[in-house]
Amino acid sequence: MSLTLLVFAPSRRAATETFLRANLEGLPFRTVAYFGDEWPLASPDRLAYGLAIVCSKVLTRLGLLRLASLPGSLVALALIRWHRPDVLLAEFGFHAVRVMEAAAWSARPLIVHFRGSDASARDRLGLLAGRYRRLMTLVAGVIVKSEPMRGTLLALGAPPQRLLVSPSGADERLFHGADPAAAPPTFLAVGRFVAKKGPLETIQAFARTRERLPRPEAEALRLVMVGEGPLLVPARRLVGQLGLEGVVELPGLADRAQVVALMRLARAFVQHSRVAPDGDSEGSPVAVMEAQLCGLPVVATRHAGIPEVVLDGTSGFLVAEGDVEAMARAMAQLAADPQLAARQGQAGRARVGARFTLAHHLEAVSAMIEAVAAKADNVRR
Repeated sequence: MSLTLLVFAPSRRAATETFLRANLEGLPFRTVAYFGDEWPLASPDRLAYGLAIVCSKVLTRLGLLRLASLPGSLVALALIRWHRPDVLLAEFGFHAVRVMEAAAWSARPLIVHFRGSDASARDRLGLLAGRYRRLMTLVAGVIVKSEPMRGTLLALGAPPQRLLVSPSGADERLFHGADPAAAPPTFLAVGRFVAKKGPLETIQAFARTRERLPRPEAEALRLVMVGEGPLLVPARRLVGQLGLEGVVELPGLADRAQVVALMRLARAFVQHSRVAPDGDSEGSPVAVMEAQLCGLPVVATRHAGIPEVVLDGTSGFLVAEGDVEAMARAMAQLAADPQLAARQGQAGRARVGARFTLAHHLEAVSAMIEAVAAKADNVRR
């Protein structure tokens, strides 16, 4: 089916931009995308959309939530009339409410892709709950990352028969080749240094792991934490306070090829995800899927969609949020037993390869878009 997909997204430069681009490039449709943080003078349509989103943000901050939907929706309606798409796709729930009325005015089917903070953080979910209920009366489809997120959206009125749970998935063309049994006891973490990723808890757990092992084994341990964010400076401070200089590396950002190279040198992947103070929560962390597809065991928390991907005791270890001691015990087991790491890594590779690749995600999303388009076409006839 030859379809045109019109996409509305908040930013090209967001933390999830890589995954947005991979998703859009992988969909088998003619895709036209507009981003709310672009204002190119040479492109009047994109300039108009960017300025409309700025107006929407200002109105939202003033508490004029219904009015905030009008600027973006009016410009979106003009773009719909110009591009004549078969389906509309809005990335992130908080952005969807800025353009949702255009779907009603144009009678074009709208699919909304929720990704994490837009269905958890209080400054998003709490503020926009009423607007989300309106959004759920307009959607032809909803995509979420995990079962907990599905429950949140159902409570806000999402139609169950139009709701797809589909983690973003790991790219099987890139993520492969780890050999944890042959690797030194190096633990790898990849992600933004923000509260919901638990970087400080990961450092604390690593310090306690070193205390659990005999001195020669403890001295061989290393922790590499890739990423940037507001907690990077506190993380560096904590490394110094715990005397971990030289054994904890904080190299900053890395591209995907560099991340794969680091995974191939690691014993295991670690991530202490937790609900942030503002309520922000994960969806289903892509880095966890990438590490498993690469062949690494994962030590993480029972948080959001992680238990749907990591099988406790089989492809890694899961601990309670905030339980640094339990995380240290799990890390110590993998540090002391390379063959256990290899077995768990093989199990994780098989599980993610069978259910959680980028190809699986694109296939599921494409099928939803095609079904929505076909239904809308039948109604128009």
